[in-house]
Order: sequence, then C-alpha cells, then structure tokens
Amino acid sequence: MTSLQLLLDEYWPHLVLLLSIVMGGSAAIHAAMTKSDVRAAIAWVGVVIMSPLLGPFLYLIAGVNRIRHDHISDQRNRNLLKYTTNNTLGPIDIAELAAPQFQSLHTLSDSLSRFPLLGDNHVSILRSGDEAYPAMLAAIDAAERTIALETYIFDNDSQGRLFVAALARAKQRGVEIRVLIDAVGARYSQPAITWSLRRNGIPYALFMTNPMGIRTPYANLRSHRKILVVDGRVGFTGGMNIRENFVSTVAKGKVANDTHFRVGGPVVAQLLAVFLHDWEFTTKEALPFEHWMAPKWEPPTPHVAARCIHSGPDRYMASTHSLLLGALAVAQHHIRIQSPYFLPDQVLLGAINTAARRGVLVDIVIQGQNNLRLVNYAMTAQLDQVVRSGCRVWRTAGNFNHSKLTTIDGAWSLIGSSNLDPRSLRLNFELDMEIYSRNLARRLEDLIDLEISHSEIVTLESLAAIPFRKRLRNRIIWLASPYL
Repeated sequence: MTSLQLLLDEYWPHLVLLLSIVMGGSAAIHAAMTKSDVRAAIAWVGVVIMSPLLGPFLYLIAGVNRIRHDHISDQRNRNLLKYTTNNTLGPIDIAELAAPQFQSLHTLSDSLSRFPLLGDNHVSILRSGDEAYPAMLAAIDAAERTIALETYIFDNDSQGRLFVAALARAKQRGVEIRVLIDAVGARYSQPAITWSLRRNGIPYALFMTNPMGIRTPYANLRSHRKILVVDGRVGFTGGMNIRENFVSTVAKGKVANDTHFRVGGPVVAQLLAVFLHDWEFTTKEALPFEHWMAPKWEPPTPHVAARCIHSGPDRYMASTHSLLLGALAVAQHHIRIQSPYFLPDQVLLGAINTAARRGVLVDIVIQGQNNLRLVNYAMTAQLDQVVRSGCRVWRTAGNFNHSKLTTIDGAWSLIGSSNLDPRSLRLNFELDMEIYSRNLARRLEDLIDLEISHSEIVTLESLAAIPFRKRLRNRIIWLASPYL
C-alpha cells in the first residue's frame, strides 16, 4: 500500500469531518448572506446543520438562485423598451377609467414594472379550451409573418397535436416561428411534444435546464408564463396550458375550467418583449423586435388601459406580490380573489386580513376538488386565518377551475399566470396583466360570482369539525408550503 492509501485509511473520518465542515459552513454562510426571506434563510441553515453532507448538496440543487439579474444586456433592454412605450392616447386618466384611489396604485406599478401603463388596448375573455383553443388556432392559421409561443405545459395529446399541425401549416407558408416550453412542463406527457415539433422542423427550446448542460430541469425554478403573439398584432395570455382536459368534447364530464384572454393594442408589444427576453436568455438568439412586431395596428374599440407585470427569481422578483399588496391597500368596497392554489405568505395574508378588518368585503374562491392534494391540505390548514378576520371563503362544487382572477372595487383587475402561493410569487417566472377598466372588472366579477353561486362557505365551525388527525396532517404539509 502507498503512503497516501495508508493516510486515507487512517485519517478518512477526519477528512470527512473536515469536508463536511467546509461544505456545510460555506452553504450556511451563502444562505444567510443571500436569502432575503429570514424564514428561508433559517430553513436552509437548519437543513445544512442537521445534515452537513447531504444538506449542502440539496442547497446547491434547490436553494441557489443561479438566474442572472440581467437576462440580457442593458443595451438590448433599452432597445426593447423603446418599442413598448408607444401610447397613441396620451396621458391616462386613472380616475375616469377606474376610480381616484387607484392613482397611487398606478404610481406603485410604475416602479414595479419596466413597462408603462398603456391605453388603446382591447381584452376579450375566453372561457376554457372550448373558446381559447379555437381562437388561438385561428390566429395561428391567419399568421402571415411571425408566431411566438411560450407555455408551461404543452401536452402531446389531441389538443397539443392540433397546435403542432397549425404551426406546421404556418411554417409551410413561410411564417417564422419560435416555441418556448418549460423544461418541467414539457415532461408532463410522454413522449414529449418536442419530438413532434422537431419532426415538423418547428424551432423550439426548453426553458431552464441545469448549468452543466444536462437535459435535467432545475429542481425549483420554472417558467409558468403563457404567451402567444401572432404577427406582433394579436396576443393571448392568461393561465391556460395546452392540454386536452380543458376541452369539454374530449374530457367530457371531467373537463377542467380556466380563463384565458385575447388582447390587441400596444400591450401586445409588452407580451412580445417578455417572450423575446425569455427566448434570448434560453437560446442566446436575439430576435429583431422590429421584425416580430407589427408596424402599426388599428386602435380597437372599446379600449382599456393595461400593462404587463412580469416576475421571477431575477431582478423582478416579487413584482406581482408587491402589486397585490398595493391593490389590497387601496381597496375600499369589494375584493374578489379566485385562485386554484391559495397559499399566500404571512405578509399577503396580513394585507388581506387588514382589508377585511377595514370593512372591505373580501371574497376568496378556492376549489372543492383540487388537482394537487398536498396543496389542498396546506391551503385548508391556514384558512382559519382569513375566516377569523371576516373574509368569506368559498369552496366550489363541480369540476376543477384553474382560473387566477383578482378584482378590486369593480374597476381594477389582475389576470395572468400567477397563483397565490410561494412558488408563483417567488420561484416561478410569471406573467400577469393589470387592467384598469370597470367594464372588464364587472365581467370578471360575474365569472367569480358564478363560481360562488355553486360554492359552500367555509366557517370556523366547519374547519374545527375536521378530524384532528386530518388537521394535524394539514398543518404538517402546511409547514412545507414554500416548497410545494
């Protein structure tokens, strides 16, 4: 045996101890110095201390934010911003479009988003795949120049294949196409839809793979955005993925519901800018905005003021979270929230509870039948906090509804991809849109009220009636809610 082997045989326990101290100490220091949430810092330091060898490995995989604060160069940011600030209507009168108290919210969102609030937009509501998919496919079939599609889940099923076929027809007409799918969402169906895209020669990319280049997704970071922009003129966004369980003729009695939106006007440029950022960040290919954006469009009627709010684990972290805090603070009459996954953190819970205690009527609509069992357990564990403050919590009957809708005082709305849970508000790349319009808010309120009409109200008594073993289970799962 060599002297090195003898040394290792005799001192390997000491070397392992030294290695664990170095690795554990480094990971604990990094977590303490970089985490802005004290609970996250404490949790990770605890994991590292309790398991000084496995803990640092877990922290390296799931705890380190490797996303650069600048996705692309500052010059590229300035060039894109130049194309997203046009507003043919001039100054926007928030008091006329919504109500005077929303002026302060407008000021807040100016500081949260790099996009300005723009008038001269039109927003159409599309209910579930029965309305959204035909409208999206029709837009793809009418495309003349460009198609940009970004989604979280793109299933290889009957509806996914319809989209691939439409994209293939567009490619044959000479339309330039880019498709961006989240690396986790692409694996919701096997074989993945990427095989079909590749066979048809449709350029695509997977968002967020690990830094070593292996086609294994990051454990904790995902793009949850849903964007379709055709010819730089018409856009679609909201919360709907591409999968057949949203279509009644396919899913039959088990069809899931959702709400998607068709948009026209200058806010389409903002949707496109977000896509171009994500595409360049993923592929390093810089697509020319002036080619992908329509040179002009006819102002739609009626028009609303809108802007995109994009958030993610980069320099726009917690943008949607901060916007919601501002919106809850200016509410005076009625707050309606519909979310399939209602797991707000303590700060957001405090804002909701404070609004209710101020006398604002707060309606929160959640699912009676949730597609994520663990999330449902965690949600149930904290419902008493909002019910005790006077909020009305409604559990819906019937099929699962994936809609994410918020309205304030019948004048301001937030639509998009964000759920009210830690993953959406801190870990995912999300895209939402704030809209100042009484007409649209009333229509969204009607949809939420329709859900309430066949819902059961949650009371402190009904929560207390849950057997102790289930309440204990719910609380244990709730402890892990930041990682669900």
